[in-house]
Amino acid sequence: MQDVSTNGTAKATSHPEPLSPVRPGGAISVIVCAYTDARWTDLERGVAALARQTRPAEQIVMVIDHNPQLLARASAAFPHVEVIGNELTRGLSGARNTGVGAARGDVLAFLDDDAEPADDWLQRLLEPYRDPSVLGTGGAAQPRWPADRPVWFAPEFDWVVGCSYRGLPGDGAVIRNPIGANMSFRRNAFTAAGGFTDGVGRVGKVPLGCEETEFSIRATRACAGTTVRHAPGAVVWHRVSEDRVQWRYFLRRCFAEGMSKRVVSRLVGADSALSSERAYVSRTLPAALRRDALSRRGRRRVPAMVAGLVAAAAGYARATFG
Repeated sequence: MQDVSTNGTAKATSHPEPLSPVRPGGAISVIVCAYTDARWTDLERGVAALARQTRPAEQIVMVIDHNPQLLARASAAFPHVEVIGNELTRGLSGARNTGVGAARGDVLAFLDDDAEPADDWLQRLLEPYRDPSVLGTGGAAQPRWPADRPVWFAPEFDWVVGCSYRGLPGDGAVIRNPIGANMSFRRNAFTAAGGFTDGVGRVGKVPLGCEETEFSIRATRACAGTTVRHAPGAVVWHRVSEDRVQWRYFLRRCFAEGMSKRVVSRLVGADSALSSERAYVSRTLPAALRRDALSRRGRRRVPAMVAGLVAAAAGYARATFG
């Protein structure tokens, strides 16, 4: 059982266990965190997809974030799932840490409550662990739009809706952190580094994030010589709700991302916290702007990309100077 401190962050131990290849029979726990009845249909789809996995999980833990009615409903609907309430601080970090505390697996996989995994999701997410230096993996989150993709919404900004975006590295590449909707870590990561930090990450509908960024940096530092690997063949379809394709949400989420990055910078240092963002701003976005500036259809994306970048920078400045 994972030791969890009173502030909702799992405690680290001073002597982490050595890593080894994940055995074919090694136990896998999947943790799903939910907080609202509005995603009930998504939850049903996700649980059904977990039952179809080509490499089934030994344990599925569903953590309900301070919602007694949803806790009772999920407990009755999913008898083969371990449904528990968040025992720690309200929000995604506290819910995930509660799930870590209940998990028994050698590897802990995390799935969002509005994501549906492909049938081979776990199998593909686990493949990199054959390498004993791999501490965590991150798969691809493909957007499931309410209709068609908005014409102004560039694929380079799919992170706004919690999905994989254009510009990510290829299969097997070392990454700083996975996307929260589709990720896994060895149990050793939590033993060595503790859990997800409170004050970083989403609480209800507040569009903050980056708790997986801060944790990944802290975990790979605690387990020297380890890496997090990209496994884009491990696919989940992440539903995009109607409110998240609105211009207002786009700007609000970009602003919140800037604020979150500043919080992470304070915790782990700007060099680590902003390493991917520097490449994104210096290479990915300029390439996208050049591409779309030369395309009649693409020109509608240019103002959104510029506005998103400005909003993120404003959020970072706001968190810096108050």
